[in-house]
Amino acid sequence: MKEELMKRIECFLQKHPELKGVTATLNEIAKAEEELQIKLDDDYKEFIKRFGGSYAGIAIHAFSNGSSMGNETIINLTNWCRESFEGDEFSPEINKSLIFSDDGSGNPRAINANGKVVIYYHDSGEKNFIEIFRKFRRGEFC
Repeated sequence: MKEELMKRIECFLQKHPELKGVTATLNEIAKAEEELQIKLDDDYKEFIKRFGGSYAGIAIHAFSNGSSMGNETIINLTNWCRESFEGDEFSPEINKSLIFSDDGSGNPRAINANGKVVIYYHDSGEKNFIEIFRKFRRGEFC
């Protein structure tokens, strides 16, 4: 992740500390990778090591989230999604993905095995790729 983007996120979270979580440890990351049997995306790991579970345009869960977010960890979210989509056409892809958030309607947001951010729509059976840091890249926050 580009340092300029990280500085913008840092600036935003300094103005809104309730949106910032507790930074993730290497031990927590290793445990999640082992339990979920996936390798976490490098940009995602960099984000959670610096900001924890924080809000950055959307909720990005980790292990300890900002007070304005729920308490769900990425392990909880990923396991819930794997169970919910079991047998679905997206099941093989979801089983290799990290679920880091949802859209408030139960549609999970994930980082897939190729490092792409995707949202899975459970009602329509569709998926869309999304860019989560669009506002920060445009410099709207700082």
